[in-house]
Amino acid sequence: MKFKKILRIVFNFFFWAFVASVATLAVLILIYGNDLPDYKKLATYAPPVATRLYASDGSLLIEYAEERRVFIDYSDLPSQLVNAFIAAEDQNFWTHPGIDVQGIIRAVANNTMRMFGANATLSGASTITQQVAKNFFLTSERTISRKIKEAILALRLERSFSKEHILTLYLNQIFLGARAYGVGSAALMYFNKPVSELTLSECAFLASLPKAPNNRNRAVERRNYVLRRMVEEGFVLQSDADIAAAEDLNINSGFTAQMSEELQYFAEDVRRQLLDKLGREKLYNDGLYIKTTIVPELQRAASDALNKELDAFNNGRDEKLQGAIIAMNPHTGRILAMAGGRSFSDSSFNRATQAYRQIGSTIKPFVYLAALEQGMSPQAMILDAPIVGWREDDTLWKPENYDKKFMGDIPLRLSLETSRNVPTVRLVEQIGTKNAISVAQRFGVYPSDMSNMNLSMALGSGETTLEKLVLGYSAFINGGRAIQPRMVDYIEDRYGRVIDGVTPEITTWSDDLVPPETVVDGAPLSDPHSLYQMVSILQGAVERGTGKQARVSGHTIAGKTGTTNDVKDVWFVGFSKNLIAGVYLGYDTPKPLGRGAGSHMAARVFADFMRVALADTKNQPFSVPDGMTFMRVNRRSGASASDDPSGTIIQEAFKPGQYPNPAPKQTTTQQRAVVGGVF
Repeated sequence: MKFKKILRIVFNFFFWAFVASVATLAVLILIYGNDLPDYKKLATYAPPVATRLYASDGSLLIEYAEERRVFIDYSDLPSQLVNAFIAAEDQNFWTHPGIDVQGIIRAVANNTMRMFGANATLSGASTITQQVAKNFFLTSERTISRKIKEAILALRLERSFSKEHILTLYLNQIFLGARAYGVGSAALMYFNKPVSELTLSECAFLASLPKAPNNRNRAVERRNYVLRRMVEEGFVLQSDADIAAAEDLNINSGFTAQMSEELQYFAEDVRRQLLDKLGREKLYNDGLYIKTTIVPELQRAASDALNKELDAFNNGRDEKLQGAIIAMNPHTGRILAMAGGRSFSDSSFNRATQAYRQIGSTIKPFVYLAALEQGMSPQAMILDAPIVGWREDDTLWKPENYDKKFMGDIPLRLSLETSRNVPTVRLVEQIGTKNAISVAQRFGVYPSDMSNMNLSMALGSGETTLEKLVLGYSAFINGGRAIQPRMVDYIEDRYGRVIDGVTPEITTWSDDLVPPETVVDGAPLSDPHSLYQMVSILQGAVERGTGKQARVSGHTIAGKTGTTNDVKDVWFVGFSKNLIAGVYLGYDTPKPLGRGAGSHMAARVFADFMRVALADTKNQPFSVPDGMTFMRVNRRSGASASDDPSGTIIQEAFKPGQYPNPAPKQTTTQQRAVVGGVF
């Protein structure tokens, strides 16, 4: 009788306790359940994912992300990794409704025993579902109200989504240290491998991180705890756990795309452009696939060539010479290689795209093109003789040639091939300063709104970037088309849809995966005959003029050297039929390079790069437009070779109606030389 009375009391206690619990739960839901976040949006959750930048060959260059994250579908999660997290974080995950009453009782018991000095593990009672609720919708504040909201949300999540979906959300969202969010990113960060290749030991280590993601001092101890829990839950055999516990944890200090320094100038320029175009949120969190134009082999060749010259010059010097090189396809503007300095880690300033410097004699092809456009022949004679008493505004001019000598009347071609200054001054005076400068503006070298149209600008005192100069020279061989530099071929969103650039339909591309050329509207910048004559002259500058250092055996090369006053900046821009490259060398704070320095240094960098770039290609002569006539002439006099056979004979390209010069009356070098004269 007494036993029945006790049983009735116990039953009534638990009954009314249950009623009170239900009533309390109802009240709590009424109080806290109405203003909770909309959890249903997790049905189509698309987490922030790193944007990845790829080279033209598909190799990964770098990731852009505020949080490093790689989203992994549940079907792609290894079972050992899933089991490791369940064993470590929520052993009743597959059976509880969102909150684990059994786990709460166990946590209360363990924590109470620990308070009284018993050897019990301090534990919590948050389920994986509760952690999803907190991570996505709530703060981490330690308050009763937050825990109540967390529990209510967890119950609702379990009613709305499958266990697999909840686990997918959890394993892709949880912070695991080292800026890694989710197991996909953590696998790369800590072990430099995808989740599919993780070992049991590595799975257990990742599952140990949620409790202390930034403390790796006890990594082995915590990994082994997870392994013991996996054995207790029946997920692995004791023998397998023992083998895993004996393995060394080869943890990286933190993985990032292993982009070599030589690619960083290019990657940073891409980042800056896309940041302006797409905005920070889209660039860093939308998981974009960005296919760039850079060719790693050409990039290495460009950086090696530049650094070889800089290292040789800088040996033993306190102040270091800097430089840049940029190579592109002259028909499409696709940048294939770019180095903006000696070392990106020392200076991120990109001297290929950001440095405005005086361009010296590299302006001359545009000046001489103005003369060709006016109908002058490449063999038109220009006087190379001293100029005395010539003023422009308040400036008294007395131009000199680099060799301090004068040659008398010489053909326009010879003047440009040998980069003579005095005849160039006379040519500018003849065709007009404005006409000379306007060509450089038309080709994008000088700004179109430039108002200072003086002689010094026509002779290269104006400033521009190496990139703009190379783009200007590109029009010489691409049919006179103004092109824009291109560093990105196309951009795909995280679902593989092209959102910018050329649609990558491989079947329409060439064998080397170069996108088809786009149709460019607008009139050409110059006529094809004048352009070809300029290309022919620049070819001569490399073969027998100031650009000899730029020769590449077995290949047709054209180009032009450039040196500013006092040799403060040196340049070379050159090209084959389908590849153009420009080189700049100079101090960041302009000053003379010193004795022995000159444009031959830049030409040497160009040649070293082109030898590698053209090594496996056949020679391709420059295209000749219809209507050109070729005649053999004397290089010094411009007369037909049959009329003046002495000296160097070359083949000249004439437009319709142009012919060689009359035979000279004076034929000896001594008679031709001029030692004095007044302009």
